[in-house]
Amino acid sequence: MPDQDPLDSYSRTVISVTEAVLPSVASLAVRSARGNGAGSASVIGAGGIMLTSAHVVVGVDAATATFADGTEVEADVVGRDPLSDLAVLRARGPVPEPLRLGDASLLKVGQLVVALGNPHGLAGSVTAGIVSGLGRSLPTQAGRVIDEVIQTDAALNPGNSGGVLADGSGRMVGVNTAVAGVGLGLAVPINETTRSIIATLTERGRVRRAWLGIVGAQVALAPALAERIGSPTGLQVAGLAEDSPAAASGLHRGDIVVELDGNRVVNTTAVQKLMVEDAIDRPIEITVWRNGALVDVIVTPRELSLR
Repeated sequence: MPDQDPLDSYSRTVISVTEAVLPSVASLAVRSARGNGAGSASVIGAGGIMLTSAHVVVGVDAATATFADGTEVEADVVGRDPLSDLAVLRARGPVPEPLRLGDASLLKVGQLVVALGNPHGLAGSVTAGIVSGLGRSLPTQAGRVIDEVIQTDAALNPGNSGGVLADGSGRMVGVNTAVAGVGLGLAVPINETTRSIIATLTERGRVRRAWLGIVGAQVALAPALAERIGSPTGLQVAGLAEDSPAAASGLHRGDIVVELDGNRVVNTTAVQKLMVEDAIDRPIEITVWRNGALVDVIVTPRELSLR
């Protein structure tokens, strides 16, 4: 038998991705009042723009980034968004070329992905696996949920946070953010929503969001209402935050939210997606199901404060 090629197609793909992506991935060292910490970051834009996880740079204004070729630069924290667990840094010196950004919405379950980062301080580490699931939800320390999270079985460990999840073409499709268990890693997707967040952080240093003050609960709907809104479940107002826009609007505990600003609402995630900067201080209409009838309520969201 002829000698078999020691590099099969899987290995070639992982090696190709590593060679393309790893030079632009840095080990990140941070120092804060809480002590020393470590994570990963990647170059994503001209002028030394870098991306990491927000929880990696909590309480710090700058970090030290070290690349695979030995390049070491200080990087200033431009902005953090705890609600998406993303943060943008700007390097003070020359850094490698930016990565190509992909679109996580095009991923398929079973697709090859490669994770690159700095687990346990082991710089330049590479693991490979598959997309194990899509559309997962990840609670953040800020109390909201990140949607459309990528689940992978590529090994992740502390220090991988902020690192790259790349597809087989070497495009960055996610930011590794959490280790949920053995063989279960999670990454914030690179998609239209997160690209907008990254751009806003780069330009303004923060992301403004609107706030209603609704405490929602997912409930099964009566057949008539389920047919009307096209969903077997809906969002019930389980509570109203004190002195909130929702409390002042006339919303009642027990109301079923049907529409918000002309958009169908079936869960809390749908509300969060609509609470963007444009909604701040703008009267919007909420349609609710109350006592067997549709009722319209006008509410004016305020800016969400994370302090």
